[in-house]
Amino acid sequence: MSMPGDPPSNAETAYQRAQIVKRTHAESLLKMANVVGLGVGLRQRDGKLTDEVALIVLVRQKHPIHHLHPEEQIPASIEGVPVDVQEIGEPHAGAGDKT
Repeated sequence: MSMPGDPPSNAETAYQRAQIVKRTHAESLLKMANVVGLGVGLRQRDGKLTDEVALIVLVRQKHPIHHLHPEEQIPASIEGVPVDVQEIGEPHAGAGDKT
């Protein structure tokens, strides 16, 4: 655990960098037809969390890259921050919402 005044750890630095990239690119990413949300967290590989901090791009449905036009493709990294595309289906209000 870091103490006030300590330099940030590599994980803290990676998280802060990913947050900046998320804010910088949110508008353009969220304009993409299949993208429904963004976050920052640990990358998943084969359904398991890794220790790599990534920009998480939530999509309705994942498609093979060769089926996508270039403007529909989400890059593997943005400004050196890895991107993890995660399929979540169609978002809807939670059970506790009364909408």
